[in-house]
Amino acid sequence: MKKLTYICMIAFSIGVLSACQTGIPKDALELSPTSLEDRGIQTRYFDSNNEADTLSACAAVLQDLGFNLEESETKLGYILGSKDRDATDSGQVVLAVILALLGGGAMAIDENQKLRASIIVSPDKDGTRMKVRATFQRKVWNTQGNVSNVETIMDPETYQEFFSLVSKSIFLEEQKI
Repeated sequence: MKKLTYICMIAFSIGVLSACQTGIPKDALELSPTSLEDRGIQTRYFDSNNEADTLSACAAVLQDLGFNLEESETKLGYILGSKDRDATDSGQVVLAVILALLGGGAMAIDENQKLRASIIVSPDKDGTRMKVRATFQRKVWNTQGNVSNVETIMDPETYQEFFSLVSKSIFLEEQKI
């Protein structure tokens, strides 16, 4: 009896494990058609040969923008910051009220969001400039506690503003101001 139970447990485990096995999707490693354009929006070069100062300038800008630094690895030139913000959209609120008045019940609306910024700093090929790549993402939760949206922010103005602030901050770092 004990042996039969043991065999059944092994057979069940093998069945569960084999059912979970999935292959890698064929397009998993393919770049999107806009990836080169996206990288251009997210990347800037700065006339500096000091990686530590550039990284420090980027961290200062993130903190000035209200981000909390979650991770930092100076040897790799990496910073990760995040901030929590309200995600209430007045259009969704109006739609939810109209739906409720028509007897449609409660509709989940966006409530909170977490903005994340990932920064990579590295010297360019000849070591005379620093390459800074920034990526901003947001994750939105609705009033029912479910994730309603996850996206990479691709607004060029957001990146232009960030890199403008980084440029000023690098100048201040290099001048030790």
